[in-house]
Amino acid sequence: MEDMSENRTEELRSTLGDLVVASHRLTRLAARVTGSTESPAIWRTLSVLQTSGPLRLGELASHSRVSQPTMTKLVRTLVESEWVKRIADTDDARAWQIAITAKGAGALQEWRDELSAALVPMFADLSDEELAAMRSTVELIASRVDLSTATSAVLAAAR
Repeated sequence: MEDMSENRTEELRSTLGDLVVASHRLTRLAARVTGSTESPAIWRTLSVLQTSGPLRLGELASHSRVSQPTMTKLVRTLVESEWVKRIADTDDARAWQIAITAKGAGALQEWRDELSAALVPMFADLSDEELAAMRSTVELIASRVDLSTATSAVLAAAR
């Protein structure tokens, strides 16, 4: 019985690794097909803000996995585009939080729409069952990522 558990764990590890790699490749391909010149860090930052809500610069850098100086430059660009805004931090009057604006949320949605539209020709021949499997996979992954985000928030608050 123990071997089956080890085999299952190894299969899960391998499948999740393949999923991450395939997802990154798919995103890069879609971005290349659209001809987008925006940095992927711009879209990642907007996505983090849309999901997490307003964050301090350091928190945003950590979530986006970039250095604080890099995030400072990104935020400057995003403020100039009116895609994010600085708001006073209610916990610390000296600090600011960064929040996505309606214009930024619209730009993010347009980018996502462009990405998905660019990929439609590659997947147009999927059967109904394959499309349903993709939808189910997306929902499963989203539920686990949401759970992970909630767990991270609870752990951070406990510190």
